[in-house]
Amino acid sequence: MPPQLPEHVVVTLLRQCYLTPRCQPSRLRRRSLSNSCIRALSTIRPCPRPRHRQAARVGSQAGYLSTLPGTGDVVQSSSQTNLSGLNPADSDGCQSTVAFSAQHDERGRKAEAARIAVLGGGITGLATAHYFARENPNARITIYESSARLGGWLKSDSMDVDGESVLFESGPRTLRPGTPAGLVTLELIQELSLQDELLITSKASEAHQNRFLYYPDRLVKMPGPGQDPFDIAWRVMTEPVFKGLIWGSLTEQYRPARSNDMDDESVGSFLARRMMNEAPGNNIVSAVLHGIYAGDINQLSIKSLMPMLWHYEAWKGSIMKATYTRMAEKLDIVSKRDMDLKLEVLPKIKADLSDALKYASVYSFKEGIGALSGALEKALRENPNVEFKKETGVTAVEYDGESDSVKISTTGDAPAKYTKAISTISSRVLSTLTSNALPTLAETHSVTVMVVNLYFKDPHILPERGFGYLIPRSIPFAQNPERALGVVFDSDAVKGQDTASGTKVTVMLGGHWWDAFDTYPDEEEGVNMARAVLHRHLKISDKPAATRVSIQRNCIPQYTVGHESRMQAAHVDLMREFKGKLAVAGNSYTGVGLNDCVRAARDVVMGMKRGTVSTGLEDAGRKDLYVQVTLPSAAEIDAETRRREGRS
Repeated sequence: MPPQLPEHVVVTLLRQCYLTPRCQPSRLRRRSLSNSCIRALSTIRPCPRPRHRQAARVGSQAGYLSTLPGTGDVVQSSSQTNLSGLNPADSDGCQSTVAFSAQHDERGRKAEAARIAVLGGGITGLATAHYFARENPNARITIYESSARLGGWLKSDSMDVDGESVLFESGPRTLRPGTPAGLVTLELIQELSLQDELLITSKASEAHQNRFLYYPDRLVKMPGPGQDPFDIAWRVMTEPVFKGLIWGSLTEQYRPARSNDMDDESVGSFLARRMMNEAPGNNIVSAVLHGIYAGDINQLSIKSLMPMLWHYEAWKGSIMKATYTRMAEKLDIVSKRDMDLKLEVLPKIKADLSDALKYASVYSFKEGIGALSGALEKALRENPNVEFKKETGVTAVEYDGESDSVKISTTGDAPAKYTKAISTISSRVLSTLTSNALPTLAETHSVTVMVVNLYFKDPHILPERGFGYLIPRSIPFAQNPERALGVVFDSDAVKGQDTASGTKVTVMLGGHWWDAFDTYPDEEEGVNMARAVLHRHLKISDKPAATRVSIQRNCIPQYTVGHESRMQAAHVDLMREFKGKLAVAGNSYTGVGLNDCVRAARDVVMGMKRGTVSTGLEDAGRKDLYVQVTLPSAAEIDAETRRREGRS
């Protein structure tokens, strides 16, 4: 059992923001996950006092052993059964296979290949088209994009500075390799032959080990791996940012569990209720959510953003009790959906790519994150069955009952009918295009973020080395009047993208703080605001040698309280209005990160092929299905590694 150090409390609270892979020993080729990694699989449904669940030793190819709620009985469920408990032939997804199977007319003659419409040419749309082309080479795919460029929020541009190049990112800049969704992106990178373009930031780097919060008027290093335990303990006990954390964590296990009728609550409310103290949420977790969602801790849903913590309380009545149980019984607890994905994707990741990322904290590409969308676009353009319609605004999306198809109307062109349509655009925009036939999709609010990139010629201008710092909601207005969310030290976060030797940083402004704004700062104002932040927080007064400002309007959807219930309702609306012919994927639904979007694209296409997905929202509200995985011992990992490598 790991020692009970103070940093464990922090890691527990933030685990859902920084998930790490489990059961991935060195160079295991994971022909799925071997029996040494998966000994006990049992499905758990949260309840205030769950009864004891039986466990059974099963092979990695077996179906899951599920327990009936409220009983100890074990029932075998086939891997062909979807999460609603229905076989594909009986589920709403029975119509989805039309996009993959050969179609015939009434005389038995083979009909035309499936026609697929993809709405949106961002990373989710491009990935969706890629997976459709991979799984059904005969399908005719049309990608609609309203702007003149593809890639959506992924935008990497190099600027010339005195004959040297500096790469600026307007959107995502790094990817995490170890999460289930991260595995899907690795599989995609492998398929696009981008392995040689990777730039990897290791876990031994300063960028990984040094991550900061700004509080109350200085940078405070967050506890993390590789740091001195005594230094961590002293910091947690003396730094004001950690006020209430130790006492709240120690007493959390004695708090009463939530009532059975509570379906969801905000992250802020959940933490305050469990710890009887608002400080840890306002000072620490709010900063983390600023960095990921640019959102308000008192609005965002704990059930959607941190489902494991929500599950822990239902499982054992307490986060800490559940954590102690996991450690004592050497368990890992993952969602059944994530486990299914790992079993499918892990064996496909080649040894060289897996080994290269074994000690990776984050990674990017030599030409920036935009290299991923660029490679997808290039591959799709080489496919004669894929058509791009850029600068083509979609004006209506309708179900055509006569032909049992989706009719897409655009500006300037006649309406076109498709076997299946997948929308990867904003849920609010889609609701408008369907004449508000999908009203719950209009309820997802998105925030606007201003991204200000700055390059300084001085390579030593930063007072600290690391990934950067985030700013919690508890910082007074006087110390953050610009409403900055955080600052990324790009020169440390990813090395190897620039030929210039100076310092590159990115200041993120706005998010939920700017929700009431009717207009936003212009480029000059944005640069001045970013410089003011750097001067006040880091004492940097130098003039930057190069800058770039991007206003990302409505770029991050907010999964506020009740998000999962709204997605469940949207699934019903989609089936009623479009009879399973329109599906959705993208950051409005199942995750806002780049990895999440790639996974959503793969999930919807593969689900359609299997006949288990019609809308892409079938799993909404079903994240309470988990499996307990017994972690292998060090000896088992070593023996398995030797066996895989052919050693005695």
